[in-house]
Amino acid sequence: MSDRDEKKAYDALAVPEEALARGGVELVRIAVNEDKLFLTTRPALKDPAEWGEILAELTRRLGVLYDMGDTGYSEQDVVVAIEEAYAADMGAKSARPGTRRKSAKRKPAPRKPAARKPKQKALKKAPSKAKRKKR
Repeated sequence: MSDRDEKKAYDALAVPEEALARGGVELVRIAVNEDKLFLTTRPALKDPAEWGEILAELTRRLGVLYDMGDTGYSEQDVVVAIEEAYAADMGAKSARPGTRRKSAKRKPAPRKPAARKPKQKALKKAPSKAKRKKR
C-alpha cells in the first residue's frame, strides 16, 4: 500500500459494545477530510431542544477527553473554547473568561400617559380652534 492509498483510508470509530448490546439508533456521524466536514444525521428526537442537551454533553465529554490526554488543555479550557467558538459561529458575541460581563440595563418604568406633557412640536402642527373657524 502506497502513501497515497493510506491517505484515502477512512478511519471510522467503533460503536461501543454496550450500545450494540442494548440496541438504539445512531443520531450523528461526523467526518473530516482535509478542510471539509461531512455530516450525516437523522431527526430521531421528538423535541429539537434535546439536541442542545446532546451538544452540551458532547462538549463536557470532549473537555474530559482532552484533559485526560497529553494535550496540554484542561477540561475547563476545552469547554470554554468550544462554547465560544459555537457562540461565534451562531452569531453571538462571546464573553472571554476573566472579563466582566456588563449587567443588562433595566428598562425605565413606564410613565402614566396623563403624566406626560405634550411635545411643543405636536401643538404647533395642530391648528387652534380660532384658526379653524377663520378658514
